[in-house]
Amino acid sequence: MRNRYVLLADIPLVAIAAFGAFALRFDWLFLRYRPEFLSFLIAVLILKPAVFFLFGMYGRYWRYASAEDLIAVTLAASTASVAVAIYVGLGRTVGVIGDFSRQVIPIDWLLTLVLTGGLRMSIRVIGDARQKARKGNGRGEQKRVLVVGAGEAGTLVVREMQKNPQLNMHSVGFLDDDPAKTGKWIHGVRVLGPLGALRRTSQDHQVDEVVIAMPAAAGTVVRSVSERCREAGVAFRTVPGVFELIDGQVSVSRLRNVDIADLLRRSQVVTRPGSAEYVTARTVLVTGAGGSIGSELCRQVACARPACLVLLGHGENSIFDVQIQLRERFPGLPLVSVIADVRDAARIERVFDRFRPDVVFHAAAHKHVPLMEENPEEAATNNVLGTLNVVNTAVQYRTDRLVMISTDKAVSPRSIMGASKRLAEMIVRDAAMKHARAFAAVRFGNVLGSRGSVVPLFKAQIERGGPITITHPEMKRFFMTIPEAVHLVLQAGGMASRGELFALDMGAPVSIVDLAADLVRLSGLSPEDVPVVFTGLRPGEKLTEALWEPEARVEPTANPDVLKVIEDYGVSSGALAAALRLLRDATTSGNAMTIQAVLAECVPTFTPGCFTEIASA
Repeated sequence: MRNRYVLLADIPLVAIAAFGAFALRFDWLFLRYRPEFLSFLIAVLILKPAVFFLFGMYGRYWRYASAEDLIAVTLAASTASVAVAIYVGLGRTVGVIGDFSRQVIPIDWLLTLVLTGGLRMSIRVIGDARQKARKGNGRGEQKRVLVVGAGEAGTLVVREMQKNPQLNMHSVGFLDDDPAKTGKWIHGVRVLGPLGALRRTSQDHQVDEVVIAMPAAAGTVVRSVSERCREAGVAFRTVPGVFELIDGQVSVSRLRNVDIADLLRRSQVVTRPGSAEYVTARTVLVTGAGGSIGSELCRQVACARPACLVLLGHGENSIFDVQIQLRERFPGLPLVSVIADVRDAARIERVFDRFRPDVVFHAAAHKHVPLMEENPEEAATNNVLGTLNVVNTAVQYRTDRLVMISTDKAVSPRSIMGASKRLAEMIVRDAAMKHARAFAAVRFGNVLGSRGSVVPLFKAQIERGGPITITHPEMKRFFMTIPEAVHLVLQAGGMASRGELFALDMGAPVSIVDLAADLVRLSGLSPEDVPVVFTGLRPGEKLTEALWEPEARVEPTANPDVLKVIEDYGVSSGALAAALRLLRDATTSGNAMTIQAVLAECVPTFTPGCFTEIASA
C-alpha cells in the first residue's frame, strides 16, 4: 500500500481520535459547550502527521509490518501527543485556548495509537489474506509438510512457506521435544508433539514431506529423525547445517536433501566466525584460493576483517567464482585476485613484493592419488617445488606466519601424492627452524563435499541407480566437513611459533561401505536397492590412514580438537636442500624413477608403487 494513501487515511483517523477523546470525556454533544475542540482538532491535524513523518511512518513498507514497526508507531503517537500537550499548555498560557480537560490528552493518545496502529497492521493482515487466497494458483498440488523443530529455524521455515505460495508447501504442524511448546500455536501452525510422535503424526496428517529444522542439533538427533522418516516412508529434507548458517540465512529456498555431513558419527566442532584474531587488520594471502579448502579459508578469513585478502590461484574460473562470492558477502573487504602458478618462482616473488603478506595460507596442491601416480612430475613440481617457492619467498619478504595444508596421506605414504606432501611439510618446518619463523603444517583427512571426494561421486552413482563403486570392503577414512577443517586450521595457525606439525582430531575413521549405505538411506532407498561393486585398490591407495607415524609423540594444545605431533623426519637441512636440487633436475628431465627415489630417500616410510609392483612380481 502506497504511503501517500496511508497519510490520507491517517488524517481522518487522527480527527476521529480527537473527536472520540472529547466524546468519551464529556458527551456526544460536547460541540455545544466545548469551544476549545476546534483549536485542538486543528493542532492534532497539523502536529500528528508532521511528527509521524519525522518518525519515518511514511517511509516503511507496512505490508510486512512487524513488532518493531508497531513499537515505532507507539513512539510516534506518544511523541505527537506530547507535542499536542505542549501546544495546549502554551495555548492556555497565552489565552488562545480556554478551559481544557487534561484527561483528553491520554484518551486522544490511546485512540490515535489504536487507530493508526490498527491501520498499519490491517495492511499486513489483508496482504497475508490475499496471498493465502492466491495459494491455489501455485504449480501443482500443495505438499503437506511437517516441520521438525519449533525453534528459530523452524519458525523461519514456516514463515517462508507462508510468504511464498509458489513453493506449493503447506505446513501441517511442528514437532518439538520441548514440552512447554506442545499444543501451542506458532505463526498459525500448531506444535503437535515430540519427535517420537513423527510416525503417528505423519500418518494422521497425511504428511508428504518432513523438513528437519534443527541446524544446531547433534548428529545423533538428526540421524534418529531421519531414521524415523525412513521407517514411516516419508521423504525428508533439512535446513542447512550449523556451518552453513554462518551468514545467518535460513529459508525454504535453501533447503537441501540431507547430507552425510549432518550425520557425522561424532559431535561437530563448534566454530566461532572471525575467531582468528591474528589475521585481523593484516594482509593475508591464500594460495590455491579457488579450491575447496582454499575458498573456505578465504571466507573464514574474511570474517576476521583482514586489511587485505589476496586470492592466488592457477585456475581463473575458480578464482573468479570465489571473488564474486566474497564481494557479495563482504562488500567492504579489500580483495585482490592473482592468477599465478606457485611453480613460477619469479611470478610468486613479484606477488610477494607487491603485497608483502603478513600471513600466508598455502593450500595449493595436487591431491588426487591415482592421477599423481600417473603424473609424478606434476606432484613433485606443484606439491614440493611449488611449496619451496612459496616458503622461500615468504622468508625473503619476512612473512610473519605461514600455514601449509597437509594430509593424512603424508603418513607412511604409499603414493607419490602422499610422499610429496610429506616432503612439503619438511620444507616448511626446515625453513621455520632455520629462520625462526611461525611457519607450521596442519594434517587432516578427507573433507566431505570437496571436489572429487567420495560423497559427490556416490550421490551421482545413486541418482543413476548404481552401482556404487568402492575399491575395497575394508577401506576406512577420516572425515570432516570443510568448514570444520578450515576453522581448526585457522586455530592451529594461531598456535604456530616455529615449525610445528599439527593434526586435527577427526574422531574415529569411518567405513566407506557404511558411508555409502548411509547415503543410500538418506536418498530414500534401501541399501538392497543399490548394488555395490568392489573394484580393488588403486595405485598408491591404502586401506586405512593415520594422522601421525607410529613412533611419533602427540601432545594436546589449547584447542582439544588440534593436536601437536612431534615427529623426527630424520633428514638434515643440508641433505634436504641437496635432495630438492636433485628433484628439480629429475622433474625437468621427466625421470619418474629418480623422482620416486628422491622421495623415498627423504621419506623413509615411503614405499613407491613401482617398487611394490617389482617386489610382487
